[in-house]
Amino acid sequence: MQGESRQEAPHWPGWLAATAICIRFYSRLPVPRLPGEGDLHALPDFRLVPRALPLAALVIALPAALVQLAGGLAGVNAYLAATLAITALVLTTGAFHEDGLADTADGLFGGTTPERRLEIMKDSRVGSYGAMALGLSLLLRVTALAAILQAAGGWAAAAAILAAAPWSRSEGVRLLAGEAAARSSGASAAVGRPAMVTAGIASALALALGLAATLAAGLPPLGLALGLVLAGLAVTWLAQLARRLIGGQTGDIIGAAQQISEIAIYCGFAFVLGAR
Repeated sequence: MQGESRQEAPHWPGWLAATAICIRFYSRLPVPRLPGEGDLHALPDFRLVPRALPLAALVIALPAALVQLAGGLAGVNAYLAATLAITALVLTTGAFHEDGLADTADGLFGGTTPERRLEIMKDSRVGSYGAMALGLSLLLRVTALAAILQAAGGWAAAAAILAAAPWSRSEGVRLLAGEAAARSSGASAAVGRPAMVTAGIASALALALGLAATLAAGLPPLGLALGLVLAGLAVTWLAQLARRLIGGQTGDIIGAAQQISEIAIYCGFAFVLGAR
């Protein structure tokens, strides 16, 4: 299969098991062992498993969506409700993607050579670029969700979280499939490189789930469309930058792609709702 880094043939574990694998890998949510599963602590084989990532993303985003809905229905201040929702999302994922965003910003903008940039990205300490990226990510997401809540209500803001979750993670799969790994020993190389058909299946499923959430809550489809375009442009720029500065993608780059895609979709909804 195109782009695989592992030698053995990939194994499709089924939709339920693949969804469980993705939930475990991308979040702190407890998922029991399913029949036929092996070592739960082993790295997943990402050549086929990401097909189910949009389904897992919905489960991962559900606690944050419920917090956002509860805050909206209770009449809580829009910014406080949005902050609580993003806090729930960060706790659910263990700041998995935020860590990647911070490391990406520090590495790409703090180093002067590919080797030094990769070294910085492996450093657990957060530098000025990383802190700035984290602060802006939190600020943009909270502000955009608050704007959605004020313009369209709690159901719409909760649906925006559910619409953004699958697509933002499918953008990471697209980047993983389309770009070579910058490190031969990195996490993105270790999990295996999916073929473009796997990324395409994930994107199609993510689009269907995002559109369903959008229509169910009465959000403007134009807002979703704008968000998807903004996300695609942002991730394409990130991929080109990573290719030029470090020679490809890493797990941190994938995390950064998720963050900027999530921001883009929230902003797409907020922009269109604000223009009404």
